Amino acid sequence: MSIDSRKVVVVGCGFVGSSSAFALMQSKLFSEMVLIDADHDRAEGEAMDISHGMAFASPMKIYAGSYDDITDAAVIVITAGANQKPDETRLDLIRKNSAIMKSIIGEIKKRPFEGILLIVSNPVDILTYIALKESGYPANRVIGSGTVLDTGRFRYELGEHLGVDSRSIHAFIIGEHGDSELAAWSEARVGGMPINDFCELRGHYDHEASMEKIFNSVKNSAYEIIARKHATYYGIAMAVCRICAAIVRNEQSILPVSSLMTGEYGLENVVLSIPAVVDENGIETVVPIELNETELSKLQQSAAVLKKVIAEFYPD
Repeated sequence: MSIDSRKVVVVGCGFVGSSSAFALMQSKLFSEMVLIDADHDRAEGEAMDISHGMAFASPMKIYAGSYDDITDAAVIVITAGANQKPDETRLDLIRKNSAIMKSIIGEIKKRPFEGILLIVSNPVDILTYIALKESGYPANRVIGSGTVLDTGRFRYELGEHLGVDSRSIHAFIIGEHGDSELAAWSEARVGGMPINDFCELRGHYDHEASMEKIFNSVKNSAYEIIARKHATYYGIAMAVCRICAAIVRNEQSILPVSSLMTGEYGLENVVLSIPAVVDENGIETVVPIELNETELSKLQQSAAVLKKVIAEFYPD
């Protein structure tokens, strides 16, 4: 079965899935998009609603389908799952969403699919691990959206603080997409300058206080948004587009997606976010950026949090 690089499937038509579908339509990356949901009427409604705007966009075939439509897709974006509620952590979602993920992967495995699985449902690191285990696919083909959005939030906050274009900032949030994530401050650069040097160039000298304030704003962003509008979906939809672009355009972009660790930083058999080169084959290689001792310790602690949860599902 050949892969159609212009075809994408979105599984799950809730807030995140429908927003991702709308963003993918606007991106012009694909010419065909299949929407799949347990509620087929919902998928049909979303497909109809987006299709009715085709006169104002680029031609695209959008329809509600079934798993039989996935076989030649380049990317399957999985967003299905329960929503995160106020005062609920991403890890609290695991028991609800693990069964849903296993069911979806079971359906995909019945078909000859050779493209990339992009897991977006939360908790994304755990569910990416489950998808990897249940599918049996090579690790490069099963990736999670990871801390791509967190990193986007980080760069936005730094850009606001420093008065510069966030696209000129190179800085990553790594680890779990959740409460144990961390900022890789030691590798952060603005226009090639170390972050603290650039801060002083802009008249900011209280580095520790600023770093704590910015990181807490990033880490708590989802909770703040959920408290106000009950869900987050536009930011992650744009992150999904960014990852899909790297895949279908074979960009070899470096993005902090969730991937399986195979010895990096002494970590194995755990999925978390570290910068990686993303291309048409999924993850080409992980890029283990240099961390200081404190950051390395926090990353290992983040991995330990994830491994503890994984052990409940895969005790071996």
